[in-house]
Amino acid sequence: MYTILDMSAIRHGKANLLPLLRSLYLFLCLLPLGISGQESSAQAFTQYKGEVVDAENGKPLVFASVSLEDNNISTVTNTDGEFLLKVPNNFLDSRIQVSFLGYTSKVIPLATLRQGENTIRLEVAITELPEVNISAPRNAVVLVKETLRNKGVNYVTDPMLMTAFYRETIKRRRRNVSLSEAVVNIYKTPYTTGRNDVVELYKARKSTDYSKLDTLVLKLQGGPYNTLFVDIVKYPDYLFTEESIDLYDFSFDRSTRINDQLVYVVNFKQRPQIAEPMYEGKLYIEAEQKVLTSAIFSLNITNKWEASRMFVRKKPQNADVFPTQVAYRVDYMNKGGKWYYGYSNVFLEFKIDWDRKLFNSVYSLTCEMAVTDWVVNTGGELPKARERLRPSVILADEASGFSDPDFWGEYNIIEPEKSIESAIRKIQRQLKRESPTGTDTR
Repeated sequence: MYTILDMSAIRHGKANLLPLLRSLYLFLCLLPLGISGQESSAQAFTQYKGEVVDAENGKPLVFASVSLEDNNISTVTNTDGEFLLKVPNNFLDSRIQVSFLGYTSKVIPLATLRQGENTIRLEVAITELPEVNISAPRNAVVLVKETLRNKGVNYVTDPMLMTAFYRETIKRRRRNVSLSEAVVNIYKTPYTTGRNDVVELYKARKSTDYSKLDTLVLKLQGGPYNTLFVDIVKYPDYLFTEESIDLYDFSFDRSTRINDQLVYVVNFKQRPQIAEPMYEGKLYIEAEQKVLTSAIFSLNITNKWEASRMFVRKKPQNADVFPTQVAYRVDYMNKGGKWYYGYSNVFLEFKIDWDRKLFNSVYSLTCEMAVTDWVVNTGGELPKARERLRPSVILADEASGFSDPDFWGEYNIIEPEKSIESAIRKIQRQLKRESPTGTDTR
């Protein structure tokens, strides 16, 4: 028995009037094409490992941005606040910029960092109240609408070819049972166009411990598109259509700072009289340019039957599957005064109620994607149709096992968390026991 889940319900709700994805199976012909200038593993690089923490209490700062100054190489910290940045040796005289929402950014010469462990401490930014009075709630929605209209001014208008690292995990309670990772090429279309972005798989790997899955095989539909469509500046209709934006109440929260710039924090939630599942959360809007720098929001799942319909594509007849938590995040990065999609994640926790069983099963699914490098796609080239991932892809069906541990080489990835590291080590030990050569032949 198996259940297919689509975490991208951000684009499926009634509020945005977009149709559900129905495709459950697909055939792909994938060619391992990489971004020009990045596929050579012979290029020498140096890696810097460390953690980003609050300077006062030492608390890890999760999803902090670590980027190479005057270059497009970047990564983010994991849920332990740790990072690993791989820098080509011809850029070792550069500096890195470390930033986190609500904290004062730091610029650090690479020459002062060790290749081993580094601890970078960020100070909380002191935010003074802006001189302009924006306290009236009616102005919050005006600010949001102006921000969405300004995407042609504040965001990149050239087509881009991005390298990104994607990871999805499935846990049964707190134990990892499935892990898939991939390096993908994103053919990012300009924010001023209505054309969708295109994703091409470069390479992927996976492992699933089906012994922990209750005889239930979980498959996550959508792959990297689950995270890519959280770019709500590129895809505003997946959250705020011209009609649905008036179904929300907007209000101002306390302002904060990012990269030493004032940022307005706007709360939004569906109006009380709206019954169907919609979203609530916070929008972080840079005050001077009126640009969305981050968004953190979740789905109202009070109606569990409607929420289940949005996510569950197929399930066993003797079980009911209900989401208990659905959350999204997207962060944008600034380069040369223009902003672009940098990182996003989706989290889904759900419960399986089995017929004639006393106890239920609780699973959580997380997928995240970080842009680690990009170049301007001058000619606007796109891969052939057969080389593209479809939005209905199930990545675990496309990925191979953990047979190539050295593949990641110079590619920047999000550092594995401790639980994921343990799962990978266990997988690799098991493969060595099963094969005399230590090679995964699956």
